[in-house]
Amino acid sequence: MAKVKTTFFCQNCGSQYAKWQGQCNACKEWNTIVEELIQKPEKSDWKSPTSPVKKASIPLRINEIDTSKEPRLNTFDAEFNRVLGGGIVPGSLTLLGGEPGIGKSTLLLQISLKLPYKTLYVSGEESQKQIKMRAERINPENSNCYILTETKTQNIFKQIEALEPDIVIIDSIQTLHSDYIESSSGSISQIKECTTELIKFAKETATPVLLIGHITKDGNIAGPKILEHMVDTVLQFEGDRNHVFRILRAHKNRFGSTNELGIYEMQGSGLREVSNPSEILISKKDEELSGNAIAATLEGMRPLMIEVQALVSTAVYGTPQRSATGFNAKRLNMLLAVLEKRAGFRLGAKDVFLNITGGITVDDPAIDLAVVASILSSNEDVALQKDFCFAAEVGLSGEIRPVQRVEQRILEAEKLGFSTIFVSKYNKISLKNTVIKIQLISKIEDLVGFVV
Repeated sequence: MAKVKTTFFCQNCGSQYAKWQGQCNACKEWNTIVEELIQKPEKSDWKSPTSPVKKASIPLRINEIDTSKEPRLNTFDAEFNRVLGGGIVPGSLTLLGGEPGIGKSTLLLQISLKLPYKTLYVSGEESQKQIKMRAERINPENSNCYILTETKTQNIFKQIEALEPDIVIIDSIQTLHSDYIESSSGSISQIKECTTELIKFAKETATPVLLIGHITKDGNIAGPKILEHMVDTVLQFEGDRNHVFRILRAHKNRFGSTNELGIYEMQGSGLREVSNPSEILISKKDEELSGNAIAATLEGMRPLMIEVQALVSTAVYGTPQRSATGFNAKRLNMLLAVLEKRAGFRLGAKDVFLNITGGITVDDPAIDLAVVASILSSNEDVALQKDFCFAAEVGLSGEIRPVQRVEQRILEAEKLGFSTIFVSKYNKISLKNTVIKIQLISKIEDLVGFVV
């Protein structure tokens, strides 16, 4: 008979204690420690009859280790492949988190319907009919995807042994429970035990497993932080549900870079891959309007052209309003102070509203110059030319500072048909024979001459 013992876990950070106490020593939260029953299994919970006998590891010289490229499974989704670093690695565990209703289940179901490999989609949240209705909107022509509605890991592994899938998708890890742990689904001990069983299965059979994870109200993945340490890749699916765009980021990736991101557009038939996000982030308009400027920014390794909109108006009430959407409000106040001190514009008695179109949030300092240009344009009510774009940081003394990978930004602007890009003259640019004109400026006063 397996021994049953009681332990206490912090529901916020996962720390374990021998007895109850009011405050967690690790995360300093109060009243988060809960008693849970743990029953250790007497033998391995996952044992594949086809798995080979595992040899004991021996130390190798570092120059003797084989560094041949790991084979990857193509997901036939260019954005998903880019974020993963080229595809799914066999035997890997990938965790996908995001807000409720953002499209996590839709994304993984869509990928499973594209794959030519045998895929098992395990859902603990929806019935088979619900998944079938969603699948008919996305891709009704698929015979390689199998749907299983089950939450007990022992039953899931029995179906896996019978089916022998190439890829397993779990929706979601918080709904699974194991017979070896006497606690409810979603508890700290259940999440750790179920993830451990899935890792053991994935590593022994070289079958990749994709997990969907819930998040807390703070935006972190629910459960213990150790869950993110256990898996190989942690992906975050972001976006505003009031906008159609979704961004997929890698917060951790043992098999590739975390600098890449994928962009999708939510449609009635699923998520559409956006290969050129600059075109959808820039408004299509016939007439020239004041207060609009285009910035060349970078999201990870990917250059994007985004539109910055500003509205400057006389303050009706006593205290002028400063509002920014998608941009740091404190940085906006700093740029307004630089404009007033260095360029002589009296903006202290005016309301200033700033918006980054498309519902995205940008923290790249290279959009400073575009923010300043849009504010000046709105203040003077003079429209900027449509084919102007900006890529530079603004310092407190009014100097135009260089930004990283400026050549990549210039080439992206040239590809999209812009005629002039404003950058710092302190940037080292080795590009020759470019169609786009590279306007070098050193002070904020130099920009005023082009805008006003």
